Amino acid sequence: MHRREALKNVAFLLGGAISASTMGVLFESFTLPENEKNFVSFSVQDEKIFAEFANIIVPTTKSSPGAKAAGLGKFIPMMMKDCYPAKMQTSFAKGFEQLQQKAMKDFGKNYMSLSVAERTKLMVDLRLMSIAQKETKAPENEDLAYFFITARDLTLLGYYASEIGCTQAREYILVPGRYDGSAPLKPGQKSWAT
Repeated sequence: MHRREALKNVAFLLGGAISASTMGVLFESFTLPENEKNFVSFSVQDEKIFAEFANIIVPTTKSSPGAKAAGLGKFIPMMMKDCYPAKMQTSFAKGFEQLQQKAMKDFGKNYMSLSVAERTKLMVDLRLMSIAQKETKAPENEDLAYFFITARDLTLLGYYASEIGCTQAREYILVPGRYDGSAPLKPGQKSWAT
């Protein structure tokens, strides 16, 4: 199976956890005209911010490494540059800049200097803001809301399609004996990776 097919399958399994715009990009074709690829660029420092952002969404636990360990810092900008149309790339990049401005405005420091508690608070604020923006269609927060929703989607998609997400975050049996579509789970048991 090719990586793109695997990502489509993971997106399908995540269902309602992924936004309609991300599902549209994933299921349209995953291919862009060459003039729309790499419409925006992100630095190595930006990749570190993406990794920390993603790690707030899927943190390291005692049973599995988080999004940062799964390489989401590189995955998120790669997907954005290679798979999303130029207009979406531009909105995402503007929202990414606004994220950093919001961190400075709300906490008086850049995103990388925020504590985990401050990053979590910022994430909650972004989630609430994106819900309000969706309801009101207010243009002033459109790019930031788009960034939050898309970065969250790509975090979930990338993490659960990664080796760590498939083999450590979920139950994994290399060669299952049979398929059981309604296997019971015990409280606290991981879901099955197939």
